[in-house]
Amino acid sequence: MIKGAFLTILATLCFTIMGSLIKATPNVPVGETVFFRAFFTLPVIFVWLALTHDLKNGLKVQNWKLHVRRALVGCCAMGLGFAGIRFIPLPEATALRFITPVFILVFAAVILGERFKAVRLFAVCLGLIGVAIIMWPRMSFDFSDLAFLGVTFTLASAALAGLAQVFVRSMAKTERTAAIAFYFMSTAAALSLLTIPFGWVVPSKLEFALLVLAGVVGGLGQILQTSAFRLAEAGIIAPFTYAAMIWALIIGFVMFDEVPTSATIIGAALVMFAGSLIVWRERKLGKQATAKDKAAAKAI
Repeated sequence: MIKGAFLTILATLCFTIMGSLIKATPNVPVGETVFFRAFFTLPVIFVWLALTHDLKNGLKVQNWKLHVRRALVGCCAMGLGFAGIRFIPLPEATALRFITPVFILVFAAVILGERFKAVRLFAVCLGLIGVAIIMWPRMSFDFSDLAFLGVTFTLASAALAGLAQVFVRSMAKTERTAAIAFYFMSTAAALSLLTIPFGWVVPSKLEFALLVLAGVVGGLGQILQTSAFRLAEAGIIAPFTYAAMIWALIIGFVMFDEVPTSATIIGAALVMFAGSLIVWRERKLGKQATAKDKAAAKAI
């Protein structure tokens, strides 16, 4: 458990650093940043498969349609997230992304038919209140306002990330984790090339280095997070993902001179509490289901 929590904290650091590197390259078009993030993650995945002696079977696929669906949604989520992070402070973007577990509950109810019970409904409402508090200073409803646009993009990214996670949940029974990550990144790299006509640029040496590093660090974060979930139950280590807020506060202040507003802190606290409540409830339901299965097995 301790090792899993430690790896989760390191993973959140990697993802936060990745976001800050993307934010530090504002002159590079979003589609181009998606390409660098995706393409330079692929070697990291290959190295991981080699180290785990899983190169032969790690990329085998049972259902290509599921991978395409997940990759398309994930690619849109990535692009919107990269666009949003350029227009609002890093801590604010991180706080808004914490609403993803709430979107997962909503999409799971709609797509997978999971029931909305009282605790889940309360968590969803609490999470939405937290998001509303964070958004309130940006509520201009003027799409020429870059800050409002950044909030809109970030929320849309969180929603699509939640939908992608629901797709991954349905894929987990038949598809390998490495394959899901590899084909997602491959698809994202390929689709990002379609944005070339909209104006790619030749990055400076510094921008190139930052973007390559973003891809490598992002890939390392994925491996650390996957390894963490192998070492401990998701319900135990999920709350440690909120360490991302701490990293965002530190990196945002040091790199971009960003000081979080009181609305961001209060809203983030509510969203994190809602997410923790969801994790606690899902873990409890999982234990109850396991106990019922054991009881049924004994009865037989």
